[in-house]
Amino acid sequence: MPTLLTRRSLLRGITAATAVASLATGLAACGGDSDAATTTAAAKTGEVVVGQVSNGAATQTTIKVSEVKSISAELPDSVKKSGKLVIGEGALPAGFPPLAFVGSDQKTLTGSEPDLGRLVAAVFGLKPEIQNATWENMFVGIDSGKVDVAFSNVTDTEERKKKYEFASYRQDNLAFTVPKKSTWNFDGNYENLAGKTVSVSAGTNQEKILLEWKKKLESESKKLTVKYFQDSNSVYLALSSGKIDAYLGPNPGIAYHNKQTANTPNATRTAGTYSGAGASLQGLIAATAKKDSGLAKPLADAINYLIENGQYAEWLKAYNLSNEAVAKSEVNPPGLPLDNS
Repeated sequence: MPTLLTRRSLLRGITAATAVASLATGLAACGGDSDAATTTAAAKTGEVVVGQVSNGAATQTTIKVSEVKSISAELPDSVKKSGKLVIGEGALPAGFPPLAFVGSDQKTLTGSEPDLGRLVAAVFGLKPEIQNATWENMFVGIDSGKVDVAFSNVTDTEERKKKYEFASYRQDNLAFTVPKKSTWNFDGNYENLAGKTVSVSAGTNQEKILLEWKKKLESESKKLTVKYFQDSNSVYLALSSGKIDAYLGPNPGIAYHNKQTANTPNATRTAGTYSGAGASLQGLIAATAKKDSGLAKPLADAINYLIENGQYAEWLKAYNLSNEAVAKSEVNPPGLPLDNS
């Protein structure tokens, strides 16, 4: 039976209710694992345009990057011969701005995750092909060989290493969001959750962490109430109406929502962050390929090329994610341990 960690990770960034309604329509048109309606407008040779039609989630930026033959030579023959890098996204049905979602043109899959995939494909000298699916079916695509690599906010865990290999590219952080008028702060202390009602997405790593805190509080005769909702609209309606005190989710999605609602009556703010891997380890987000595929090293080398030559910093800045930068991409770095899964 799959654990919580193998079902989902820190994927479901929740966006503003006003944005979701328009994004969901576009995502529904994408189909299950089809590349239809997910490609960006053609850029000039040696350029990748990130943040296209992002509806305010990013600053559109043209980044210069060309094939690095010493890195593309490392690719498995099957990938080199195909002429393309098939990139998996688990963004159906509703997307998760600013990481992956259908843009304002109602057809282009935009966001930091597919855009990093496009940058890596450019280093390989390959055409990027985006396969958008549900979270579970994205992994099915990797397992079946239909997808080469997922760039989809996948957390590096020791459990996942049984089936997949990784090349890290971003810190994995959680955040609590609360109404802007709220005076509550997490402050890195689970005891501050006593007496609170918090929402979290089922089957995620953040749910696992929150439920562990709930058990600790129960052992101290204190109560934490955890509530679940089916979509982002319901979560934020509950937050604005006072039915919940906070929502715990991926930091990028929280930061995006705060930005989108800043000048509205339902403005929110971040009330604290926490490593997605827990207290003992800085969590990492990683490009994810099938174990023994031979892709992890060239993926890490491509990401490190982008880091060393400035394109990585440009990508992060475009999406306001500079505070989640890593100094180096690592192959299969220490992940969330098995005894914490």
